[in-house]
Amino acid sequence: MQAHSDSDESFFERAWAVVAQIPVGRVTTYGDIAAHLGRRGAARIVGWALKDAVGGDLPCHRVVNRNGVLTGRRHFETPHVMAERLRSEGVTFVAEDQVDLDAHRWRPGKR
Repeated sequence: MQAHSDSDESFFERAWAVVAQIPVGRVTTYGDIAAHLGRRGAARIVGWALKDAVGGDLPCHRVVNRNGVLTGRRHFETPHVMAERLRSEGVTFVAEDQVDLDAHRWRPGKR
């Protein structure tokens, strides 16, 4: 396990604040969140932040990788929970574990 620095902790909190804003039926990527927070290339750190937040009130299921793949699914109660939650919100898929990013992508800070 990787130790997190104080700067990572504040970055985690900022990432969580962005995740809290993702609308129902939309998804964003780890990289979109990192870029919005001014740390393009820090997508992996966003992933660590979400791993710490899964199981809480944040809609972590709405964050996918740059290709729309549900790479975070193994951190949920079962590997199917993430897809089930997205489908229940009307998110469509182009493959079993890949959302239609073109149809459902939400970019933080953009209308």
